[in-house]
Amino acid sequence: MRAAIAQSEKVKGSTYPNPPVGAVILDAGGQIAGVGATQPVGGAHAEIVALRRAGTLAKGGVAVVTLEPCNHHGRTPPCVSALLDAGIASVVYAVADPNPEAAGGAEALRAAGVQVGAGVLADEVAGGPLREWLHRQRTGRPHVTWKFAASVDGRSAAADGTSKWITSPASRADVHRRRVAAEAVIVGTGTVFADDPTLTARPADGTEVARQPLRVVVGRREIPSDARVLNEDASTMVIRTHDPAEVIRALGDRTDVILEGGPTLAGAFLRAGLIDRILGYLAPMLIGGPITVLDSVGVNTIAEAPRWRFDLTERVGPDLLVSLVPE
Repeated sequence: MRAAIAQSEKVKGSTYPNPPVGAVILDAGGQIAGVGATQPVGGAHAEIVALRRAGTLAKGGVAVVTLEPCNHHGRTPPCVSALLDAGIASVVYAVADPNPEAAGGAEALRAAGVQVGAGVLADEVAGGPLREWLHRQRTGRPHVTWKFAASVDGRSAAADGTSKWITSPASRADVHRRRVAAEAVIVGTGTVFADDPTLTARPADGTEVARQPLRVVVGRREIPSDARVLNEDASTMVIRTHDPAEVIRALGDRTDVILEGGPTLAGAFLRAGLIDRILGYLAPMLIGGPITVLDSVGVNTIAEAPRWRFDLTERVGPDLLVSLVPE
């Protein structure tokens, strides 16, 4: 299953609107015969790619998939039919498909005499490559991750406004890796005026990114025509509003959105209850001063503070990355 997860991570961001699924085919002796991941929309699903690579070795073997095989004919035929045609004896998957149109694969496989196991590493899959897609299936709206970089005392810049660079090259490379997988990156007009960012994904190894996320600028101020966020490196959407709900409606057909705006925009999204995950890159420095990562979120006393829980903490170079989700 971890090999299947690794396959799904490779294609995250390229499969929209389909989920990034990974699959591994084991032959009858338990050896890996083929691996695959979901192709861009209109292309083959993960199981089909893995079955093609396994060929006749799939007969009597095991299919290991991160998501329950689909049982409907959409842009492509049902994966259940392909698994049966290949003579697969057993299917193991991590997460059940919540889409009622595609669900029912496990039941159809069992009815055809295939052994089926469910729930293997389900938490790793649901909190990893399928996190955003599953959120959209549950809520009908994009999954929003607020990303910020700060000193350990929560400052995003020094008193004179300088902020380059608080975090390390390793942290910045990790941010660009996440942008590659995202469908949109949001900032406010204040960030455009202060930093003039390009908001493109630029891998540290210099490789070219085939698909850039949509750049979204939120606010009522006109931004300069020569702002780098308006260059031809990627598409840009300017939304003249201060209402986070309006922004989400404008991005309603997307799945994975990163909020990289400043303290005012982040506070507005938090007050609206529209942040689903927080990623904080914390540098081992103390800055102090008035420039914090977050403006008021309407908390007047500790009892009013919304509670979050850590679902990940890890070192990124000299920095600490913390991930939080609502309790």
